[in-house]
Amino acid sequence: MAFFKEISEDIKAVLDKDPAARNSFEVLLCYPGVWALIMHKPAHWCYKHHLKLIARMISQATRWFTGIEIHPGATIGKRCFIDHGMAVVIGETTEIGDDVTIYQGVTLGGTGKDTGKRHPTIGNRVIVASGAKVLGPFTVGDDSKIGAGSVVLKEVPPGCTVVGIPGTIVKRTKPTNEDLNQVDLPDPIAVELECLRRRIVLLENKLREKEEGTGNENL
Repeated sequence: MAFFKEISEDIKAVLDKDPAARNSFEVLLCYPGVWALIMHKPAHWCYKHHLKLIARMISQATRWFTGIEIHPGATIGKRCFIDHGMAVVIGETTEIGDDVTIYQGVTLGGTGKDTGKRHPTIGNRVIVASGAKVLGPFTVGDDSKIGAGSVVLKEVPPGCTVVGIPGTIVKRTKPTNEDLNQVDLPDPIAVELECLRRRIVLLENKLREKEEGTGNENL
């Protein structure tokens, strides 16, 4: 059955990406992200077949057991990996592609001012790091990475790295699907401060040269 094949692929994704995962049985028993995805499948089916109250009841029960809130209307692709998962929130009109990695504290939500499609579309092989917030009905392109704690409010082209509040694109080279590093990301504020520091040093040198030249003329 397709249902069990998808669960098997979700478990394999955990084994491939998490060095702490030792075997499939452990992943099935101990990873709340896997159970959140398992329970989302019948909830999404009920939602699509206009059994929305039952769908919400399933999703809320799953939230209680796992700490992960996925609206039954959300569309999630294959081999999604929700690592740790506590306080993850995925909104109703969110669309998530294949091979996406989502860490704890992530919100894929809305801004409160949109109607219809209110939540983001996450491309394939995207990594959304701990505590990141992606808010609004825009697309995060394939192979992109959202840095920890970032707040992303506008579209992200494919293959970009975004960090900061609000989210700023700091890299456009494509990270690989296996690149789960959440630490060694560029800091746009630090880059700007360094540019300002260099500019100040340059201006101080020019001012010193001018003052020295004026002093020589007065001799």
